[in-house]
Amino acid sequence: MRELAIPAVAALFLSAQACTQNTNHQNSDQMNDTAGTEQYTFGLSDKVKREKVTFKNRYGITVTGDLYTPKNRGDKKFPALIVSGPFGAVKEQSSGLYANEMAARGYVTLAFDPSFTGESGGEVRNVASPDIFSEDYSAAVDYVGLLPSVDRSRIGAVGVCGLAGMALTAASGDPRIKAVATTSMYDMSRSISRSYKDGYTIEQRQKVMDYVSHQRWKDAENGNYAVGFHEVPFDEGGNLLNGERILPETLPGDPDPVLAAFYDYYRTPRGFHPRSINSTTAWTATTPMSFFSFPMYANIEMISPRAIMLIAGERAHSRYYSEDVYKMASQPKELVIVPGAEHVDLYDKVSVIPFGKLDAFFKAYLK
Repeated sequence: MRELAIPAVAALFLSAQACTQNTNHQNSDQMNDTAGTEQYTFGLSDKVKREKVTFKNRYGITVTGDLYTPKNRGDKKFPALIVSGPFGAVKEQSSGLYANEMAARGYVTLAFDPSFTGESGGEVRNVASPDIFSEDYSAAVDYVGLLPSVDRSRIGAVGVCGLAGMALTAASGDPRIKAVATTSMYDMSRSISRSYKDGYTIEQRQKVMDYVSHQRWKDAENGNYAVGFHEVPFDEGGNLLNGERILPETLPGDPDPVLAAFYDYYRTPRGFHPRSINSTTAWTATTPMSFFSFPMYANIEMISPRAIMLIAGERAHSRYYSEDVYKMASQPKELVIVPGAEHVDLYDKVSVIPFGKLDAFFKAYLK
């Protein structure tokens, strides 16, 4: 079990023991100084205008996003990009940064909060659905395709980390998405149901589902939805864990490097946001159920002849997800490995993220 506790999934959805550590008051004070609900973790380009928008998905849930448009556009119609991710993040974090950077390069971009998270609707908060999150991409396509500034024949999608899989799923069933790019991709169905590099045994998978299914009775009895889902919910002795926070107030001594990287983004002023699940809370305890029965790429061949670009850091623990999807996908496809980069580097390090390659990719295939 020690091997399951070390990688990224265990770092991002770590044990409840970390929740009992003392608060780092200095770090908390720094975050409180900048923790207004309108805070962004990046600066707005002087070439771009940003406005908050809402739209409904086909389940009737109101999705909230930030629309970024190039300034001084006149009557020109632009290509559009739909952006979301990472899993548990909000539009004021990484996805907004991508939307801002690509809008500065001449795209109308929409970064959105998936249903049940951030400022988007959905009665049960902090629950994840691979189906509905994929639908949110298509609902965003509905919205931008009606904008007078957008050429609806040139719409693409960008997925970061855990929403990357949903972007591919959406594209496989929605040919209006003419090209799709992912960065630091996670396949959340594979990760949740099989763990890091498919490390779960059948017995461990059954143990997770037994826990989740019995938790449903507890939720029904209590009349609420408990939080505390951990993607790798076992301790080193094989016992199931629970807890109300994904990331701790302070790092444990000699932390796993991936845990430290996620902490450095979500729990410090670099990337903290009060509405981000990864910054402040946890997913509902029964969240794994739908991911166990939702294969992300069952129809990935349907994306062709539309194009896929997969971007991963050379040193990223998650690199294998992008490489495996690249093997499965049909042409046209491109795999970009960023030299020296780790998983979280592609969240916000503008000097590392290959925006030039993203721009060239979409210019080539959104035409």
